[in-house]
Amino acid sequence: MLNIEIVSDFVCPWCFIGLRRLSAAVDLVRRDVPGFACRKRWRPFFLNPNTPPEGEPYLPFLEHKFGSRQRVDALFANVRQAGAAYGLEYAFEKIQVRANTLDAHRLVHWAQSQGDAEALVERLFVGQFQRGENVGDRATLCAIAAEVGLEARTVAAYLASGMDTAQVRRLERESRASGVSSVPTFLVDSRHVVVGAEDPAILARAIRQALI
Repeated sequence: MLNIEIVSDFVCPWCFIGLRRLSAAVDLVRRDVPGFACRKRWRPFFLNPNTPPEGEPYLPFLEHKFGSRQRVDALFANVRQAGAAYGLEYAFEKIQVRANTLDAHRLVHWAQSQGDAEALVERLFVGQFQRGENVGDRATLCAIAAEVGLEARTVAAYLASGMDTAQVRRLERESRASGVSSVPTFLVDSRHVVVGAEDPAILARAIRQALI
């Protein structure tokens, strides 16, 4: 079972595209290796570590970061074009809050300690970029967790407890210390690193190299 670690953040639109490209890469590998199987594990990254706990207004933040609304609109158009090739429709106009994603990362950390977190990760990206949900809000996270089969009361108690906060922050620091400075970053078998939402062929090549 090959391990593929994905360093990402839920407010990064290219991370959503990266997941689609990784799935396409796995399909490419399976054409040559029909029995190929992998285990995806998500590692936290804070695209904007200084986001307040309650989040911040979405467009004003981006306009300040990139200099103008025109530049933000151009970036949105670029992401929409890239995502369309993989069936992704971005609804940036629905997003009101740039979320603090600490609790979302904690939730994924907890979920994958018990099994596969891929459905949860997918739904978090859908919430952020297609439904305009605040994925930093604990009630929203509980509702999302329930949709993918997790027990909402258990999730609510976990999030309220603060459990794993220090560990998630430590994992994020470790990623940065290892050289990760942008997301998504893919670590294939802890040996091969692919930075960015690269073409599926590039990701597939890294996977094949790890199988040698």
